[in-house]
Amino acid sequence: MKYSKEEVKQFIQEADVKFIRLAFCDVFGRQKNISIMPEELSRAFQEGIAIDGSAIVGFGDETHSDLLLHPDAETIMLLPWRPEHGRVVRMFCNITYPDGSPFECDTRSLLKKAIKDAERAGLHFSFGAEQEFYLFKLDAEGEPTCVPYDKAGYMDIAPEDKGENIRREICLTLEQMGISPESSHHEEGPGQNEIDFRYSDPLTAADNAVTFQTVVKTVAQRNGLHADFSPKPLKDKPGNGFHINMSVKAADGGDHLYCMIAGILDKIQDMTAFLNPTDSSYERFGSNKAPGYVSWSSQNRSQLVRIPAAEGKYRRAELRSPDPTANPYLAFTLMIYAGLYGIQSKPELPPAADINLYKADKETLAGFRKLPQNLKEACAIAAESSFIKEHIPDAILDIYCNQ
Repeated sequence: MKYSKEEVKQFIQEADVKFIRLAFCDVFGRQKNISIMPEELSRAFQEGIAIDGSAIVGFGDETHSDLLLHPDAETIMLLPWRPEHGRVVRMFCNITYPDGSPFECDTRSLLKKAIKDAERAGLHFSFGAEQEFYLFKLDAEGEPTCVPYDKAGYMDIAPEDKGENIRREICLTLEQMGISPESSHHEEGPGQNEIDFRYSDPLTAADNAVTFQTVVKTVAQRNGLHADFSPKPLKDKPGNGFHINMSVKAADGGDHLYCMIAGILDKIQDMTAFLNPTDSSYERFGSNKAPGYVSWSSQNRSQLVRIPAAEGKYRRAELRSPDPTANPYLAFTLMIYAGLYGIQSKPELPPAADINLYKADKETLAGFRKLPQNLKEACAIAAESSFIKEHIPDAILDIYCNQ
């Protein structure tokens, strides 16, 4: 349910809410927040709440450090793990300068702009996120180890799968927050898990992806475990993917799925620095169902883009290269613009690769473009890309590629 500002004020009063967390993300998608008391809510809605941007990576230096958070009333959520008396709610915020102008490094606002640009073109995109994570044991001091919580494999069940109750608690917590998980299961790696979301509009999907990581880490900690979303937590085991399902509906009723795929394939090398923003992101590519080449096919998990076996409103394309360190607001922004490019410019869609690329010979693989092999290469491609320069502010590009 989406609330108006007045409804939020009424809810805060009636539900015994004592703390309001104003949440936002840095340019890398890491969630931050500041808590205010209910008495400050009217001021937050009317004027915004000031923060020191210079203390946040990528938000500038001390010379122009004042930024304002403006809560989005529609995103209010109770945090179920906080006390019933003196409850805590969270709202995502838009970020501006003191003069009211948008803050260019507010990636949530970039996604909102991309959605509006798509709507002006008569197109509505939807996203569904699949994020994988490992559960590791803690040591005697409560610090994370690299010891997996179990040794189970893909879709194993209890007692081998010890994560069953953790995933159950995560899903129930998400439901309490109004977020609908679609499915959950044990993944291939020891202690590795996956929870998938039903598709939704891009902004909701990105908000939920950020919220999901917070919920998983919170539930894991409450159970004496550490949740690890890094791309390659264990060297010789499967990495963590952030598979993104994407579909498009046109006002004219046209089917633009393959044009959307063509646009994403055309621009994927340009986007990779933002979909895979860490050095370890590239250790995952090319094995354990993580792609290494620019390709597509139906149902084939060795490809960069696959079309799952689904019809009607569930028909979609799945991009398999991103990992959970990606900022979902930036990832979805770039995927929308790549989809728009494909639909409007109609670049050629290469033939479907109905082969197992992990077992293909060198001669066959020579016919495919490779994904960037490391972060340095990905950043060099992004820095020269007119597509990236058109849709990503210079400040964000500089932060990603000149860290």
